[in-house]
Amino acid sequence: MPTLLQRLAWSALCAVTSLAMAAPLPPAARAEVESVLNELKASGCQFNRNGTWYSGTDAQAHLTQKLTYLENKRLIQSAEEFIALGASASSASGKAYQVKCGNASAVESKLWLSEKLKMLRGKPPKV
Repeated sequence: MPTLLQRLAWSALCAVTSLAMAAPLPPAARAEVESVLNELKASGCQFNRNGTWYSGTDAQAHLTQKLTYLENKRLIQSAEEFIALGASASSASGKAYQVKCGNASAVESKLWLSEKLKMLRGKPPKV
């Protein structure tokens, strides 16, 4: 009978192995993410990261870097996972990203990007 320490070591090894064997981001999901980020770039909206407002172009560049990182680590399998893990908050500070369009109030990027994804997929956005 394995000891508790042996079982814990085996569990840790299985967890690490399953992470290392995670599949890459499917091409369809990558295309969705790229489309949503292109929407952000073309929107004329501003993107707040750690208290500073950036253009949509700068936001797209930053989020594309995060996408590449998460893809290389094989941590995401869908556009929703990218939005949740990479495009919702700063990994450095934990502060939520925001999007502000024109005179409208700023909204969390998670909401803005999720709505754009729904529109891309043909689903009506939440009111």
